Amino acid sequence: MHFLNPSEQAERHAALAKKYAAELGFSFCGIAKAEFLDEEAPRLEQWLAQNQHAGMAWMSEHFDKRLDPRLLVDGARSVVSLLYNYAPQKTLFQEKDALKISRYAYGKDYHKVIKKKLNTFLELLKKDIGNFNGRAFVDSAPVMDKVWAKKAGLGWIGKHSNLINPKQGSYFFIAELILDVEMTPDAPIRDYCASCRLCIDACPTQAIVAPYVVDANKCIPYLTIELKGDIDKNLDGKFQNWVFGCDICQEVCPWTRRSKPHNEPAFLPSAELATMTKQDWREISAEVFENLFTSSAVKRTKFDGFKRNISFVLNSSNEDEC
Repeated sequence: MHFLNPSEQAERHAALAKKYAAELGFSFCGIAKAEFLDEEAPRLEQWLAQNQHAGMAWMSEHFDKRLDPRLLVDGARSVVSLLYNYAPQKTLFQEKDALKISRYAYGKDYHKVIKKKLNTFLELLKKDIGNFNGRAFVDSAPVMDKVWAKKAGLGWIGKHSNLINPKQGSYFFIAELILDVEMTPDAPIRDYCASCRLCIDACPTQAIVAPYVVDANKCIPYLTIELKGDIDKNLDGKFQNWVFGCDICQEVCPWTRRSKPHNEPAFLPSAELATMTKQDWREISAEVFENLFTSSAVKRTKFDGFKRNISFVLNSSNEDEC
């Protein structure tokens, strides 16, 4: 019997992780060493100091944990990053006057869909490796998912602050497993944005205040999802009909042309959503909202917030031009 040395074991564990990732439908899997994010620390500190996280108070909480996965999982050795595709087969709401919601929210809430897969992932790994300490995350807890995906070689963080994969663009959900298991890490890749600034120039609210820096106070996804209260009147006429989230900076990115449609049934839009008209949105009731967005990420903004967004867009100075 051949006993594996530590290096061979780490390679085997990494290979198992990538095998199970593919079997569970993840498009890409990469691994990084669990360590303090020393390069990210000053960037995060500056972003928070300038209040560019807006009303997302949780971004300033657990600062140390956000930068060190070993504070989230005792003895953590590896961060397994995973990308799950949400690029739709057909983009909805393309009519000139249509109100729009972000592609990621066409189907069921990704948190529930992906978290279930991550729990299965952990079970499969434990059957092969044996018991270990680990946790699964999908856009939850103080985990800097884009940074870890970058370190794991799954892409680079573009000037719009989204992760860009060179093979399939940026329409991905990012998830992580933080484990106290040694795995051979992958090497990061270079940034291919070069001199391109299409995303910066296309942002209607000028939320990308510098390359790689987004001010949430001006960002349509923040304003239509996380913001509590009224939307700044100075942004009147600048939402380009987005009432939940916004895909503009990703739509104009040349790398997005490489996107391939997902094959996740849970992310398919309902017939009712796909046929919603401007008038339907204008007249939407709480009951219709609940039925239309059952198990959807759109419910995060709640009915009153969604109605606020619709009213802001429909009453804006550019309504006649939409």
